[in-house]
Amino acid sequence: MGPNGIERGRPAVFLDRDGTIIEDVPYLADPAGVRLLPGAAEGLRRLRGAGFACVVVTNQSGVGRGYFPESALPAVHEALSRHLAAEGVALDGIYYCTAAPTCDDPTAVDHPDRKPGPGMLVRAARDLGLDLAASWMVGDKVADVLAGHNARCRGSVLVLTGQGARDARDYPSLVGLTAPDLLAAAELILADADADGAR
Repeated sequence: MGPNGIERGRPAVFLDRDGTIIEDVPYLADPAGVRLLPGAAEGLRRLRGAGFACVVVTNQSGVGRGYFPESALPAVHEALSRHLAAEGVALDGIYYCTAAPTCDDPTAVDHPDRKPGPGMLVRAARDLGLDLAASWMVGDKVADVLAGHNARCRGSVLVLTGQGARDARDYPSLVGLTAPDLLAAAELILADADADGAR
């Protein structure tokens, strides 16, 4: 329960898709290209076991750029869900934004749903009854980290898979917490939850 006896929502970990959970294949439209990154399924399993909802929030500008149709995305996400199910884990939701960027600055909010905009996180919180203030964002780009900040999440973690090492170098003052991969990020989040619960 939160203050004044009001029930708080469930905490979540919002997750980028490409370069965080699966290999970063540019403009992925073929479900055959879905390959889980090492440790990703175990990281998700630990987070869900600790009571966190796990929700994918992914920019899919390939649609907005005209590289592939939006109708290709469900098959990719079904393949992702199948791969995770084979590892005994599931996602609580998948949200995507098809808008193409309107500028080259990955730190600029040029569409409310396109990360670093917080729109997908806010919408998922509303749909799924999540507590943004107790939630985390994990991704491999500075835009992911900033989406968590802009949604007023508890924290964000940049994973060094995908493009994370590049963005950790290019945006050191914005990145904050880093982890080698999703499993290590999960361990950071769980350690924070344990410390918070001990207070």
